[in-house]
Amino acid sequence: MQDIQIEVNYDFICPWCWIGQRNLTAALQQTDAGTAVSIRYVPFELNPAMPAEGMDRRVYRSQKFGSWARSQIMDAQVTAAGLAGGVHFHYDTVARTPNTRLAHRLMQFAQQRNDARATGSLYEALFAAYFAQGRDIGALDTLAAIAAEQGFDADDVRAYLLSDSGEREVDAARARSSQLGVQAVPTILIDGTAISGAQPPVVFVNALRSAGQRKAA
Repeated sequence: MQDIQIEVNYDFICPWCWIGQRNLTAALQQTDAGTAVSIRYVPFELNPAMPAEGMDRRVYRSQKFGSWARSQIMDAQVTAAGLAGGVHFHYDTVARTPNTRLAHRLMQFAQQRNDARATGSLYEALFAAYFAQGRDIGALDTLAAIAAEQGFDADDVRAYLLSDSGEREVDAARARSSQLGVQAVPTILIDGTAISGAQPPVVFVNALRSAGQRKAA
């Protein structure tokens, strides 16, 4: 039976994408489908016009949401929602909102190596680095260090990110997502069935079981 194809449309500055990933992982464990799926991480830049060096988070969020107080209320809501899935946000450590282009290209680098376990670990590590540790995931040095922590060669990562490798792939992925009707993240496609938002594990469990039944038939 062919693997169930999962496409995860994401951006690393989206906290709900991290929660959604944890819920998907929980569903894979509950259905014992981890070895029967193929996961592709599809970049979806929420702020493509963000300066390459990023912005002070307080300034950016105050401009985007009208006030810093409103931003803090939203952060508190996300933090509370994350606890149910074992996701721990530490917004007090996050000083900047990054441009995530380099991080998306790093994921392209990882996926080209066809090591699903390492790629999945890197994906999780990038969210944790930003939301839990306050690291600047828009900076090349930070990304190379995170990749090395997950078993990738830091020099290879640097060479890749200093070139233009992965640029076209990121653009093409976003264009394809738009053609498929993806308008927000997280959007997770399980064998073509789109699930929008950080849905609870049971939603993913049902989708995985339905996909498995279709494959078996």
